[in-house]
Amino acid sequence: MNHLYLSYPNPGGIFSNPVGYWVIVALAIVFTLFVLLTATAYTVWYERVLLGRFQRRPGPNRVGPLGLLQLAADGIKLATKESFAPAGVDPILYLVGPAVMVAAAFLAWAVIPVGIWWGFSYWISNINVGILFVFAVSSMNAYAILLGGWSSNNKYSLLGGMRAAAQLISYEVALGLSLVPIFIITGSLRLQDIANFSVHWGPYHGPIPLVIVAPLSFVIYMVAATAETNRTPFDLPEAEQELIGGYHTEYSGLKFTLYYLGEYLNMVTVSTLATLIFFAGWHPNAPWFPAFIPFVAKIVGFLFLYIWLRNTLPRLRYDMLMRLGWKVLLPLGMANVVVTAAVVVALTG
Repeated sequence: MNHLYLSYPNPGGIFSNPVGYWVIVALAIVFTLFVLLTATAYTVWYERVLLGRFQRRPGPNRVGPLGLLQLAADGIKLATKESFAPAGVDPILYLVGPAVMVAAAFLAWAVIPVGIWWGFSYWISNINVGILFVFAVSSMNAYAILLGGWSSNNKYSLLGGMRAAAQLISYEVALGLSLVPIFIITGSLRLQDIANFSVHWGPYHGPIPLVIVAPLSFVIYMVAATAETNRTPFDLPEAEQELIGGYHTEYSGLKFTLYYLGEYLNMVTVSTLATLIFFAGWHPNAPWFPAFIPFVAKIVGFLFLYIWLRNTLPRLRYDMLMRLGWKVLLPLGMANVVVTAAVVVALTG
């Protein structure tokens, strides 16, 4: 396993030098954390701006130009806000819940590649089961939410935590099945290989968006991923008209911020995975064009879809949520796997 990989082999001999290698790894981790924190903060700003436009109101426009400094003000407020806990909470698990949430959200980025320039891409850990690693750490969100709800000594929080656990487990099955056809087509679980998957179609030779050959997988993935991130219309674990605030009702200050950060960072992660798996990542690009521009543009497009759904669709009832996961998405996912496998065997047979 290579902990840091650049598609140019050993540029400047830096990986031959053990000190230089670990310096680059440390700098890459720090830079990734900074970029993710900034991207997550401005995802919140992006959502507020779009919700304002959808609802024909100004949105953030007071702090800084175009309201761009609003998130800095909110961050300072949340970091310095008094943090208190009700009597009877579990003192350890009450802190472990939000810590696990944000740690799992950041850890998923250890294996996610990013296109930087023509033929030049980067990721921290180059493992051949990258997407399975992302699923493994993402599944820890269920523990984080359940621990937060159970440890709060509040029945509404506990109910929100139980809802979240059932919801995440239900939709993880459909989410995993939606990507099996992609693995069959590409023959790899490595995200870099999936993003770079190329075809020979007549005069064309190069990468293609896999949504063309697996559209049903994309639809199942987007529905299941929206439920996995507890976003509208699947935000039942924190349904305010039923559960006050759900699993994070008893959290405030920095601990609440960690849950909030984890939710929005998971949105960015899911959008990035959709870009890499279904829309060819940083392709198309050219020697004179930075590869990260189409990459970021696609991610922003998926975030727009998330926010659009929030403003458009009403929240589902819980029985409808479970029915959709187990009686619609799961059978569709299984049928999709069988049909894809049969077609691939017939074409390559």
